Order: sequence, then C-alpha cells, then structure tokens
Amino acid sequence: MKALILVGGFGTRLRPLTLSVPKPLVEFANKPMILHQIEALKAIGVTEVVLAINYQPEVMLNFLKDFETKLEIKITCSQETEPLGTAGPLALARDKLIDESGDPFFVLNSDVISEYPLKQMIEFHKAHGGEASIMVTKVDEPSKYGVVVMEESTGEVERFVEKPKIFVGNKINAGIYLLNPSVLDRIELRPTSIEKEVFPKIAAENKLYGMVLPGFWMDIGQPRDYIAGLRLYLDSLRKKSSSKLATGRHILGNVLVDETAKIGEGCLIGPDVAIGPGCVVESGVRLSRCSVMRGVRIKKHACISSSIIGWHSTVGQWARVENLTILGEDVHVCDEIYSNGGVVLPHKEIKSSILKPEIVM
Repeated sequence: MKALILVGGFGTRLRPLTLSVPKPLVEFANKPMILHQIEALKAIGVTEVVLAINYQPEVMLNFLKDFETKLEIKITCSQETEPLGTAGPLALARDKLIDESGDPFFVLNSDVISEYPLKQMIEFHKAHGGEASIMVTKVDEPSKYGVVVMEESTGEVERFVEKPKIFVGNKINAGIYLLNPSVLDRIELRPTSIEKEVFPKIAAENKLYGMVLPGFWMDIGQPRDYIAGLRLYLDSLRKKSSSKLATGRHILGNVLVDETAKIGEGCLIGPDVAIGPGCVVESGVRLSRCSVMRGVRIKKHACISSSIIGWHSTVGQWARVENLTILGEDVHVCDEIYSNGGVVLPHKEIKSSILKPEIVM
C-alpha cells in the first residue's frame, strides 16, 4: 500500500520554530511530527510514502533518509512549483500513487495527531464498498469547522456544511483519508480543494463514507493546539504504553523525558511535559504543560508553563516563562526575566521582561 502526506508550505502558524526546520520536522513529544504518521503507516503495511511539498524538499529528504533505512519504508517527494491546495497534489503525484494492484491509498494531513486507527479504516473501507473513506472526529464547537453530515448507521456522507451558524452535527473532517485510485480521475492538476470540490461530488454519488475516529485528535499546526495536543498524546500514551513515561518523586502526571536529559534535585515536572535529548534541567525548576526541545538548558529555580522552548535555548535562573511563550532556536533568556506570551525569533538574547504577548524580532 501507498500513502501521501500533505506537507504543504511554510508553516507560518508555528513560527518561530519553522524558521529553523520545515514544520513536519518540528518535534512533537520528542519525535518529528511527520514521523508519528510514517511509523503508523509502516505498522499497517504501507511500503511507500509520498510527501507532497512545496517548500525545502531537500531538507526533508535528507532528514528522512536515515528513517527510510531504519523503518524499511520508501519515502519520496512530489514537489509543487506552485501551491496546489489539498487536492492538486494528488493529481501531481498520480504516477507515484497508482500501480497495477489497484489498492486504495492513504492521504494524511501532516498536522494531524491521533492514534491513527488505520487498520480499522481499511476494514471499514472494504466493508462499505464505496470510493472514498474519510475519518471524522467529534468536536465541542463545530461552528469553527466544516461539518460532515452523515448517516449514523452506515457512515454514508450526505453533505458538508462550512462553519455552520445553526447546529447540523458535531463531526468534522479529521484529515485522514483512504481513497480508491479512481478518485484521481476526478482531480485536475490545478490548485483545488479536496474538501470543497472533490468530496462533495463523491458524496453526491453516495460513494463517500465517514468513519468516526476512536480516541483523541488534534491539529497541532499552531502553538495553542500543539500544547493541547501534547496533553492528549501523553494521556493516550499513559493508556497504551505507560512504561515510556517518566516516574519518580519529582514527576507529576504524564511526563516524557529523553534518556539523555539530566534533571537536577528538587524539581517538580508535569503534568504534560516533554523534555528532549541532551537537555539539562538544573535544581529547583518547575515545568508544566510545555515542550522542551533538544539541547535546552533550564537554570536553577526557573518556572515554565504552557510554552515551547526551542532547540539549544537557555532559560536563566528564577526566570518565569508562561502563557504560550515560544522561544525559537538558540534563544537566551537572562536571569530573573518574565515572559508573558513572548514569541521570540531565533538567536536572540532577552535581557528585559516581556510583559504582554508580543513578537520579539
């Protein structure tokens, strides 16, 4: 089987992290975002993954070369010269996706994190005999999204309603699809949307089915959702393989710590924290709801919550970093500094406090 991952463009919503690496390579729970998906695809027998990309393909491919060998899966790129939306890339990669087997192929949105129940999706797809399956997820506030209206018992999709003003349902497109090769005949090579142009036509022919996603789901393409997604992911990890989570007197709730990280005396870490490789957390530090990337040093008695600390940054003694502060790569926060929602570009030194959310250029 094959799969296409829609990688897309510049990752502006996750800046300043994406100023250093393409968004799919930004770590989430100590692993590049895209690797969560590639590993899930490999686990159910996908042999080739095509990345639809229009920005820095060489960076992506160089990085993923190691994983090709490790995971024994073929990874190729299909490069757009202009942004082609969410359906155009399928037409562009047509020759890579179709083979003589006639098997359906997966399409995934690269920002989506979930438990990836892909095996169940294959069974669902075979059972309904339609042309396309989409994963849907239930949300509390459907008015922010495009809602999928479907027949409860069979999953047959009736229609899509974009940001409904009145309640029509609470299921939204979760960005994971399983499509028969015939779907490609419906897509022209031009900028086009699979959600708005392709799926409604398939639904009109009663050939589109929605499967309700079991477990958690989050689009982690922006900082607030990234932090929320980390909580859901660690919660799921607790249920599925809790041995991967850290334990000890200083750990509160779900915490993921790389084995090469060093943690000092008297710290309190958690809940919902990921600490990457080579990090040094000095004594008396308090961390909660945050992601600390590779090579970071957090000095004595600093306090960090609801924030993302980029690679090789340092946070000074008694500093307080909170409220969706995002530090880019190699940012140095001086001792006793307060950051309230600062978004700091790479290679900066912060010598005075950031009292309200702002971008530090």
